[in-house]
Order: sequence, then structure tokens, then C-alpha cells
Amino acid sequence: MKRSIVLFFSLIVIACNNTDSNTTNENVVSNSAIIAPIPLNYTIQQVYAHDTSAYTQGLEWHNGILIEGTGLRGESVLYQMDQQLKPVGKKIKLDAPYFGEGVTVFNGKIYQLTWEEHKVFVYDATTLKLINTLNWPYEGWGLTHNDSSLIVSTGSSNLYFVDPSNFSIQKTVGVFHQYGYQSMINELEYVEGKIFANIYGQNEIIVIDPISGRITNKIDCSNLLAQAKVQYNPLQIDGGYVLNGIAYKKETNTYFLTGKCWPVIVEVKLN
Repeated sequence: MKRSIVLFFSLIVIACNNTDSNTTNENVVSNSAIIAPIPLNYTIQQVYAHDTSAYTQGLEWHNGILIEGTGLRGESVLYQMDQQLKPVGKKIKLDAPYFGEGVTVFNGKIYQLTWEEHKVFVYDATTLKLINTLNWPYEGWGLTHNDSSLIVSTGSSNLYFVDPSNFSIQKTVGVFHQYGYQSMINELEYVEGKIFANIYGQNEIIVIDPISGRITNKIDCSNLLAQAKVQYNPLQIDGGYVLNGIAYKKETNTYFLTGKCWPVIVEVKLN
């Protein structure tokens, strides 16, 4: 009984500390019967070179092209890579005040978040021409989409489902596991009815049920670089060079994983 009481009040405290507004889980987090996330394993398929100046914020495959959005003010860019992950075409550089964040492609348009500037840039997915600028009230972190909505993370435990035409919020889902709500949700990727997410500062990817918000699975990536035979520790260079970047390639049923300013992108298959 004491354990149930402690867990109940812990969930209340975590929920109250959530900085964003109006979390409305369709399934309420209870203090019992929450199944712990089930670990998933991976096998490495291939390792590709990655630009170490690319502070990766968003990564997504679209029509055989890998799109990457990067961050840092004065250095944020949006660009495309071919099947061998070689850059193609021009790089779109954001103006100096903007810190680029997550990207996704929806209905022929690329959407790119900014961190603290409350702007969302919308580009033609073929030409990369800027066609619109939308407003977003919170910080922008990760971005993905399902069949009808864009899905935004803000560094909190919330995921926001928004209207692609104007970024108005349609619903909000709080992400949780057996111990409470999970904050610091970053880069997102929607795959076959599940949301894969990086947790900022952690070498772990979580898999989220978008209806309930429950974390169903987790993937330990702490040895990803070592398993890829890369003799490199990005955190010894900069503490911000963390695991970040998830892109699913449907044609091969593989995931492309990287980090901020990492020298490689690692293609893996889950098993």
C-alpha cells in the first residue's frame, strides 16, 4: 500500500512540473498495471559517413532522399542526401537568429521547426523553396507525422498533434512509463502506428503508443558507435554531441541513426 501511495504522489508531482499546458491523455496513468517497456535489439546493416559539422536535429527519408535539418544559430541548414548518403543539391541556410530543429515531410512539403523562435518554415519538398512560415507557441524540438497530423515534441513529456495547415493543436498526449512521465522527448519518427523518439542526453530510443502515450519499447544505443567500429567519442569533444536522429526507410525496413556532429550514420535493423 505504501508503495502505491508513493507512486501516486510521484506521478502528480511530475505531471504538475510539466511546463506545457493541457496534457490530455486518452488513457490516464494509473499507479498499477503499467507494463515496463520491452527492450528491442538491433543488428547493424551498414555504416555511412556523416558531416561532423551537422548538428543533427531532424532526419527523414522521402522518395529515396534522406533529408536532414541541423541546428545552432548561424549554422542551421536543411539539405538532402542520396541513397549513399552523399549530399545533393543546395543547402538551405537559416538566417542567423534561427536555431533549426526537427523536420518532416507531409503532402509534398517539408516542415522545419525552430527552437525558441516560435517559427515553422514550410518548403516545397522538391525544390526546397520556402513557401510559408507558421507560428508555434512553444519550443520546437522533434517533428514527425501520421496520416493526418503533424506531431511535435517540445522537450517536455507532451506530444502535440497539430493541423499541418496552421499548426493549431488538435490534441495533446503525455508520454509515460511505469515510473511516471518521460520528459526531454526530442527527435521523432512515426513508423507503422508507433512513434520512435530520442530522449535528449540519453543513449536510448523509446517507442511510444500515440493513442495512450505509453512507452511500449526501448532500444539501448549506448554501444552503437563501438559496434559500428567507430573509434570516436563525441561527448569528449562537446557534451551536446548526443545521440539524435532517427529515419525509417520503408523499402529496406531499416532505421538510420546518428547524433549531433557524429562522423557516421548507422543503418540498423530491429530484431
